[in-house]
Amino acid sequence: MRLAALDTNAQAHKLREGQGVTEARAICPDLDIIASDDAADLAFLNALADWADRYTPLIGLDAPFGKPQGLFLDITGCAHLFGGEAEMLKDIVSRFDQMGIYAQGSIAPTPGLAWGLAREQYAMHDHKAESAIMNWDNFEARFRQFPMAALRLPLDMLLALDRVGLKKVKDILFAPRKPLMRRFGPLLLKRLDQALGQEEEPVSPRLPVSDLSLERRLAEPIGRQEDIETCIEQLSNALRSDLEKRGQAGQEFMLMLFRMDGVVRKVMIGLSAPSRDAKRIRALFSQKLAAIYDESDAGMGFETIRLSVLQAVIKSDVQDSFVDGRNVQTSMHQLADQITARLGEESVVKPVFHQSFIPERAASFMPVIQHVKHDDQIAQSQYCDRPIRLFSNPEPVTAIAEVPEGPPIRFQWRRSQYQVARAEGPERIGAEWWIDGESAQTRDYYRLEDKSGRRFWIFRQGLYERETHLSQGLLPKWFMHGLFA
Repeated sequence: MRLAALDTNAQAHKLREGQGVTEARAICPDLDIIASDDAADLAFLNALADWADRYTPLIGLDAPFGKPQGLFLDITGCAHLFGGEAEMLKDIVSRFDQMGIYAQGSIAPTPGLAWGLAREQYAMHDHKAESAIMNWDNFEARFRQFPMAALRLPLDMLLALDRVGLKKVKDILFAPRKPLMRRFGPLLLKRLDQALGQEEEPVSPRLPVSDLSLERRLAEPIGRQEDIETCIEQLSNALRSDLEKRGQAGQEFMLMLFRMDGVVRKVMIGLSAPSRDAKRIRALFSQKLAAIYDESDAGMGFETIRLSVLQAVIKSDVQDSFVDGRNVQTSMHQLADQITARLGEESVVKPVFHQSFIPERAASFMPVIQHVKHDDQIAQSQYCDRPIRLFSNPEPVTAIAEVPEGPPIRFQWRRSQYQVARAEGPERIGAEWWIDGESAQTRDYYRLEDKSGRRFWIFRQGLYERETHLSQGLLPKWFMHGLFA
């Protein structure tokens, strides 16, 4: 067992990550060991990232060596909303402190500089939180004094650099690059260039960035559902003008409720037809909140509410019907949206076509709030002669038919015998060998009618002597795939 993380007391005893537990106990007999839980640590860090979303939507996890250890916030264009960079950083760190979370913060022109500055501040002030801000005007003198560890280098490379006397950034800042590349590899120079801004290192957001977003910071926290819905309608009305300027309407919306104690609640809705109607958006969130929201979840109340458009699509305005002032299609979409908001996405589905020749793959059902581009004209012309009921899994039948390509004369299905009166076909559908591989076989489909007037859709899988071999006892197989009206 080895130490995976240390608190400030353990660091004060000169313990280090990766050290064996037995050796650590010899140094500090009163050492308290807690089992590491990477999944819980990641969940906690993601919760902190949700909380920090109030400052900027561009938040990435800091994981230089594979294991997340902190957060990267891209605050470009956001600092002025909080009174400047210094006030913003002070607010972030103080709020963490109020929640009982020790946090070391820094602001710098590049992620690499910010990462090194935070840890350098932590080491300089004897493991006490001290915020720092660095800009391009004052970075060079301080950056030179950074230890090599501030460049986010693995331990084995740090040890190799230390052995040759390269202990600080100034030792390699103006050194010839080719010898460094040959001896230590490209990562050393890459980290140096990233810190200096000579190689771009964008912050990869952990969540998709919304097309449009508006938030309201409340003077007094709220917790009642009616108050939340009122804020939703107000934010929706504010978003409407921006959507109209773009000629768009919202397809998916997300509501974020920031609680006083740092907990963030997320509620998402999807619309079967894009809309920018504030009352409709409020009604759908009302349905959703009625199903999942309990006012006790509000705790001390929500201090900030944000409404985001996760997906927006181009929409031209359509005049409603002059008959009764309503559009029938719009009413159906509203009904579908209300049922979906109340019962979930899978409660209302619609058929969609796919690019496949195999009938059971050519169509499927999907939630109405999801949209897939497809060619309706091709789909109608290709599948208009399919049975009204198509089995998702063809069922085996026993058939008697003329060899090699005759239709069935008599067949048995579900323990019942059927005598064929009329037959049409075959309709040959080639195998999709690029999906099924060598086991793919051709299908010959027949439309059959028995003496009682019942109509079936049956296919023979495998061609005689080409895909099956009588000498090896391999015969084509028959399957029931659908029923006609």
